[in-house]
Amino acid sequence: MPAASHLPACCSAPRALWPFARHLPGVQLHSCHFDPAALSAEAYQQAAIAAPASVLRAAAKRQTEFLAGRLCARAALAGHGRQALAEDREEDGAPRWPTGLCGSITHSKGLAAAVVGTRQDWQGLGLDAEAVLDPARAQHLVGQILTADEQQRLAGLDDSEQAWLISLTFCSKESLFKALYPLVRQRFYFQDAELLDCQPDGDLQLRLLRDLGPQWPAGSLLHGQHAALGSHLLSLVSIANPG
Repeated sequence: MPAASHLPACCSAPRALWPFARHLPGVQLHSCHFDPAALSAEAYQQAAIAAPASVLRAAAKRQTEFLAGRLCARAALAGHGRQALAEDREEDGAPRWPTGLCGSITHSKGLAAAVVGTRQDWQGLGLDAEAVLDPARAQHLVGQILTADEQQRLAGLDDSEQAWLISLTFCSKESLFKALYPLVRQRFYFQDAELLDCQPDGDLQLRLLRDLGPQWPAGSLLHGQHAALGSHLLSLVSIANPG
């Protein structure tokens, strides 16, 4: 029987939400807020959350975002009648999801969230949250994040609009990696995918620009959604199970 858990002062209670326009069957999404300044030495014990030694030795920010992410994951798993993530992680450090489930965890500047779905419905789910970049920071990073074609689409936009689109491109490519990496087990980078389209209703379309195995050749199209959540952008890339 797991130890009783109590909410630590550094994290708000995870809550279920669905900010996207299109619902995904069998998917649970929970989020919470966290504050590293309120982290106590007893926080992990209070929450009954296990963490690797490397996290417990880390700075308060890293400890708190890990804790908040695992609290959200536990809440999302509870929606599927499951208790918690395994204490150990995959070799690459990713969460180890219970049999029959897939998901991902994200955290950014005080916000954490986790999404969990059934493998019966989904091969992969990639969730990412990002604070919108300020225009100067966005322009500094544009060459790292955007392909040449994506950069051309910035023409005609003002500074704030460009910063928003650069931020969304970053966010959606992070979601793409989280959804696809567990299936291909190959690392790929910002220049290996392209955000083709983002609609006002939140729909996203991305295209791979390199081969990631026989099932995911260059040119493969993937779909996702984006939404605003407070001061953050949230994106979710979902890969349906064809079976």
